[in-house]
Amino acid sequence: MVEARIAFTSVGKRYGKLWALKGVTASFQQGEVIMVIGPNGSGKTTLIKCLLGLVRPSEGSIAVNGSVIGTDPAYRRTIGYMPQISQFPAALTIGQLLDMMRDIRGLDKVTTKDELITSLGLDGQLEKRLSDLSGGTRQKVSAVLAFRSGPEVLVMDEPTAGLDPISAGKVLARAAEVRDNGGTVLITSHLMEEVESLADRVAYLEDGRLRFLLPIKEILERTGQSRLAKALPAMLEVHETESAVG
Repeated sequence: MVEARIAFTSVGKRYGKLWALKGVTASFQQGEVIMVIGPNGSGKTTLIKCLLGLVRPSEGSIAVNGSVIGTDPAYRRTIGYMPQISQFPAALTIGQLLDMMRDIRGLDKVTTKDELITSLGLDGQLEKRLSDLSGGTRQKVSAVLAFRSGPEVLVMDEPTAGLDPISAGKVLARAAEVRDNGGTVLITSHLMEEVESLADRVAYLEDGRLRFLLPIKEILERTGQSRLAKALPAMLEVHETESAVG
């Protein structure tokens, strides 16, 4: 069996008496895109933060490339992260931020993948201060930072929020390239129609628990629907019925 790129084993995260995640076990493989969805408060953000090492699970373990992650942040060098809302040092320019993050990542100019700078129209804005950027331009900068190291794992939290349709398409196309080159991509999005054609499987979270992790094709076939937005409610009914019988 091919070793999973990412493996969650009985992962739980508790804040006081509240379990934000509980008993999550899932494996994500090389060369696939996972759409992570669920209602607000379902645990999506906590799942991502645990993978990135921003919070520590209260129980269970997470392995990346076969190694259980702990306090050593070195594994994060293989991860590209595009958050929904980026926090940038306001006094820096775009160019200064890109140079700083390249140095922090230990990249060199030859291997740094900066094609998106031109593709997203940022090459003429490198002297702009981050504090003066629109929300959409900040998202473009975040996309450049996520892709430029050639990540093995790419985590994208609402990546198209604030982007115009053309830029959103370019960012998602780059995510597909990461997948096609053997990477593992996790995307959270409320705009399922944008990501549906890109994703291979859907991880549905609710109340901190993983309700199901299934290929999109199987969800559509089992529910008799042609689009994911309509198939998901039907799939939840199927899952509840099967759980009750089981």
